[in-house]
Amino acid sequence: MNNCSQSHLLNTIATAGMGAGIVTSFALSQGQSPLMALLITAIATGFAVVCERAGFV
Repeated sequence: MNNCSQSHLLNTIATAGMGAGIVTSFALSQGQSPLMALLITAIATGFAVVCERAGFV
């Protein structure tokens, strides 16, 4: 993996993580379990990275 590709991957992870984090922070404010919120954020971030790497987005 070259440096440009690694940088792109980190940008994808950061963007997806922030987006999912915003949604789960709202869910936390509504009383959702913090562990469940972290799990949802991790799954959403992973799914976004896989879709980006597969060329779906």
